[in-house]
Amino acid sequence: MAVVERWHAAHRLRLACADALSELRLWIGVSLCALIPPLTGVLCRRAILSAVGIQIGRGTTFGGRVRIEGSSRPGHLLAVGADCWINTGVLFDLGARIDIGDRVSIAHDVSLLTTSRHTGSSRRALADERALPVVIGDGCWLGARSTILPGVTVGAGSIVAAGAVVSHDVAPNTLVAGLPARSLRDLA
Repeated sequence: MAVVERWHAAHRLRLACADALSELRLWIGVSLCALIPPLTGVLCRRAILSAVGIQIGRGTTFGGRVRIEGSSRPGHLLAVGADCWINTGVLFDLGARIDIGDRVSIAHDVSLLTTSRHTGSSRRALADERALPVVIGDGCWLGARSTILPGVTVGAGSIVAAGAVVSHDVAPNTLVAGLPARSLRDLA
């Protein structure tokens, strides 16, 4: 019995060390990207982010510093399609998977959030954390400082106006704006 317990303890230690190394590698990669001035060195920034495990399609560029939080293994939780433009200050909250399609433009300071909390009781207003995936369809444009909340799918060809907070799915080819975001018009 003691041998099995020691094996489990050693296995847990190996997993903890692997997670710590992955997190350190991600931190170093994001820190190196932050040293590159905005709108320069886009190929270098893309190479660094790919080296830390992020899935990035051909022709995608990162215009500046990005924030990646919530996971030490971004390659499993973040996939960016081909020919995308990701501007400076974008936050990727990786409590759950984020999938970004091809030809997506994300303006500066956009937040893609996957974690939230349930409403609790009067004894504790915030209960357990929950994580839901975010999907951004092909050809979307997310305006500056917009926020995509957990569990949201933004349909292909849609535009999210600057400053909008998207809490529900967006139909394809739709312009949404506001707080909370609502459909303004069909773009088809």
